[in-house]
Amino acid sequence: MKKAWLNWSSGKDSAMALYHVQNGNEYSVEMLFTTLSDAKERVSMHGLRKDLLLAQVESIGLSLQITHRSTGTSLNTYNKLMENACMKFKNEGFTHSIFGDIFLEDLREYREKQLDSIGVKTVFPLWKKDTSQLMQEFIELGFKAIVVCTNSKYLENSFCGRVIDDEFLKDLPANVDPCGENGEFHTFVFDGPIFTNPVNFKIGEKHIRTYDSEADKWDNRFCYCDLLPE
Repeated sequence: MKKAWLNWSSGKDSAMALYHVQNGNEYSVEMLFTTLSDAKERVSMHGLRKDLLLAQVESIGLSLQITHRSTGTSLNTYNKLMENACMKFKNEGFTHSIFGDIFLEDLREYREKQLDSIGVKTVFPLWKKDTSQLMQEFIELGFKAIVVCTNSKYLENSFCGRVIDDEFLKDLPANVDPCGENGEFHTFVFDGPIFTNPVNFKIGEKHIRTYDSEADKWDNRFCYCDLLPE
């Protein structure tokens, strides 16, 4: 099988991508790769504490590689960080990089371009799958996840901190993708068929963060639910 790493966000899409690949016979996922913020040692965009990330990965049973990204890092600097990390993986015999993206064409093109330039192939096991069906599959397989971040442009703060279940999906506004593929929400997966045991945590405080951004291009107000190791 082809030696691959999976780009791990700690959320449901990367968990589903890992599940599908591990149940196939083409790729051998031997490592997870995550980006953390330098300042607070949390998973980028998800705001998840490093301790919970490590507990999650330990339960999955794969090795983890982490790259740190400082707040305000430019795209060029970020691309160089990723290139250096991916070149290291390539030199260790990895040939494929797996992503949980579903339908964002520009994001897929960006990933393919960056990795093609160093001779690494990209894999998208969830590509173009129906997101409503994916979420039903996620629940039926026994995965469990909690919403750790919501984009205030799309969702009320009350959605942050909710567990993903049928009721949650029913309550989503019509303009919100069931998988949050447009960045409407992010999750932390704490149990499911890829885990040897559930990851224990306590729900902490919610807080709002507003980021400086170009208003016409980026959303900049998010609600985070802090999870505490238990």
